[in-house]
Amino acid sequence: MKNLATACRLAFAAGSLLLLTGAFSSAQAQGPGSTGPVPDPTAVPIDGGASLLLAAGVGFGLKKLRDRRRA
Repeated sequence: MKNLATACRLAFAAGSLLLLTGAFSSAQAQGPGSTGPVPDPTAVPIDGGASLLLAAGVGFGLKKLRDRRRA
């Protein structure tokens, strides 16, 4: 019974590895000579997501400070 469970885990791990490598091999970058506008290399799109992460970090820090003062 123990050998069967080990074999099932090994088969699952091998199958997962094959699926992941197959997914990564199909994701390839464009080669040189592609057409289209070239963006400015220093342009960083900072939108609402970054501000939400910053606000969440501030809120978490305040919560930790309050918890530390109560203890």
